[in-house]
Amino acid sequence: MTIEVCTIGGFSKTEGNSVAIKVDDEVVLLDMGLSMENYIKHQEDREDVRVEKTYSKLIKVDAVPNYDLIKDWKNKVVAIAPSHAHLDHVGAIPFAASLFPKAKVISTPYTIEILNSILRDEKIHLPNQLITVKLNGSYKVSEKITLEFVEMTHSIPHTATIVVHTPYGKIMYANDFKLDYTPIIGKPPNMTRLKELGEEGVDIMFIDCLYADTHIHTPSETVAKQLLKDVMLGIDATGKAMIVTTFSSQISRLKSIIEMGQKLNRKIVFLGRSLSKYVSAAERINLVHFSEDVKMYSRRDEVEKSLHKIQKEGPDKYLIVCTGHQGEPRAILSRIVRGEIDYKLKDGDIVIFSCRVIPVETNIKNRAKLDSDLKKKGVRLFKDVHVSGHGALEDHRELLECVKPKLFVPIHAAPEKARMLIDFAKGLGFKGKGMVDGGRFVVK
Repeated sequence: MTIEVCTIGGFSKTEGNSVAIKVDDEVVLLDMGLSMENYIKHQEDREDVRVEKTYSKLIKVDAVPNYDLIKDWKNKVVAIAPSHAHLDHVGAIPFAASLFPKAKVISTPYTIEILNSILRDEKIHLPNQLITVKLNGSYKVSEKITLEFVEMTHSIPHTATIVVHTPYGKIMYANDFKLDYTPIIGKPPNMTRLKELGEEGVDIMFIDCLYADTHIHTPSETVAKQLLKDVMLGIDATGKAMIVTTFSSQISRLKSIIEMGQKLNRKIVFLGRSLSKYVSAAERINLVHFSEDVKMYSRRDEVEKSLHKIQKEGPDKYLIVCTGHQGEPRAILSRIVRGEIDYKLKDGDIVIFSCRVIPVETNIKNRAKLDSDLKKKGVRLFKDVHVSGHGALEDHRELLECVKPKLFVPIHAAPEKARMLIDFAKGLGFKGKGMVDGGRFVVK
């Protein structure tokens, strides 16, 4: 009677996260994410899924996890449990869940709502049942497997640290995580429960190691709000357009941006398909009520009509929040800059990037091109008005010392970052195990 693990994705590179946990003759898949670098070329932006591909086509370009790695376990998969709604954790479900038709898809309310939104918008029918579990709740998958969703903070609502309870021990999946004790939306991480689980005994903990090279405690989202305040309220924007772009799924950041727009006494508009998708999902579960204060436009004709109206009435009367923070060629901001929309940026207009450039080749090139084009128009650029949603080394320290796992496995980065975390944690008395995509090991 054993637990066996297969590290399917997220170990040889940052994206495409997926881990299989086999408990006797049953298997749970934790996360089913896209590899966005290989997928983004076909999309409006990083936070949108337009279903133009099938699993068989996407696997050829390494955009989805390779489930041939568990071909011998295929008929044993009983559950798919994404930790949160970012596409590098949940985005392959529309394409790959049907490989395991008897598996239930189980997650927190916002994550399931995003999945339902994608499936509904793109007219995809999955054979899998989708089940919602409240934060800090549990779901009994079978006699031997129960999934617990412990509340965690990240840069998207309803992120959970998943605990797989079995008769043979506990597996904890802390991917992604941030220890934000003053969040804008929601509660702080449930460290009390995590400590209890640690005292009961955690055999394996998978832990996000993206910032294992950064010796800090990742700042709270309230710091990002202050950074936005300093820029949006601290500069003279009289007579000037103001455009903000950020991650569409960063609902807390959008809430702060709305507050600043209201203080500026500007009408607020959200432009872009993914903004509409993520905000509408949050509204449907009563997480926020942005539409009381914001006009949202997602269709191309609506966007173009609204920008024409803004140009006519005076851009200084509006705050535009739009897609395009990574310089995606088909996103709203890039189309404005290229002159494809009837809206002209003028000298001294303000463009704020409340994000960082995700350091993959496509994004770096796209943002360099967009930034250069904006500068040519005389626009005032404010970049990196942002704090991360990922924990860094001091957060790793705190989480490891809270849970005290018998063994931890770094995930969500290439092996170099995993080695950094393993070496750091060794000095704290914790044992780490580096893995690559496609590896297997037995939990003893």
